[in-house]
Amino acid sequence: MTSGVQTVSSLPALPVRPADGHKGTFGTVLVVAGSRGMSGAAVLCGSAAVRGGAGLVRVACPADIQAVVASANPCYLTSGLTGADQLDEYAEQVMVLAKTADVIAVGPGLGQSDAVRDVVTQQILTGHTPLVLDADAVNVLSPIPEKLRERTQPVVLTPHPGEFARLTGTTTAQVQSNRLNLAIGFAQRWHVVLVLKGQHTIVTDGSRVYVNGTGNPGMGTGGTGDVLTGLVAALIGQGMGAFDAAVLGTWIHGRAGDLAADAVGQTALCATDVLSHLPLALREVERR
Repeated sequence: MTSGVQTVSSLPALPVRPADGHKGTFGTVLVVAGSRGMSGAAVLCGSAAVRGGAGLVRVACPADIQAVVASANPCYLTSGLTGADQLDEYAEQVMVLAKTADVIAVGPGLGQSDAVRDVVTQQILTGHTPLVLDADAVNVLSPIPEKLRERTQPVVLTPHPGEFARLTGTTTAQVQSNRLNLAIGFAQRWHVVLVLKGQHTIVTDGSRVYVNGTGNPGMGTGGTGDVLTGLVAALIGQGMGAFDAAVLGTWIHGRAGDLAADAVGQTALCATDVLSHLPLALREVERR
């Protein structure tokens, strides 16, 4: 492991919820996610942000799937994005919504169109809100990782090994053979918090590193990463630092997966099982 990097083993505490708190107290999360055929990614990410304790969650998705996303959960707001063929218009809609957000989660199920690339780039270059970037938002960054250094607000990236391989110009096999050093080096170089998913998920900001011990192979199924993205965003929205939110969110996410596996087994486990067990995992953290 890179010398001078602190190994973190203890979990940060959940943010305190004051007795006189209200939805404005606990943060507004903007989720930019989903596309035709992948509306479930937006639903899972938005729902996880709600379960993670956010005061208000808005899911911005393409207008042609807004009704599907809205009907899946009454606990978040939705906004339909139009003009995907007119890049300035599409990005401008996201920028307007971002003005009222405390944190923005971008990427689950978005696809890799020019419109998505424009939204991600605009948020990195001109946004003043912490970002959690996952899935397709990570993919569109692969040719331009240097843009990350231009940010003044925290950025959390949550790639799986294949996405991280594209970010670093390596192969998945090379990533898996040197996960710790590659993760730390990337976080140091581009000034981000990196969550490298997989068995023993690694969380690092380049100066600190945490290796997660929760989770199981049953979580290797579509949608579980979308849950993690929404959860981490919710914790940041409640005032946690990006690294602490990523550490705690990763542990809670994995623990929810373990509780779900106890209930339904690893083979049958799906992302909605992880989502439905977040409350029990959060209760364990509250009682620590």
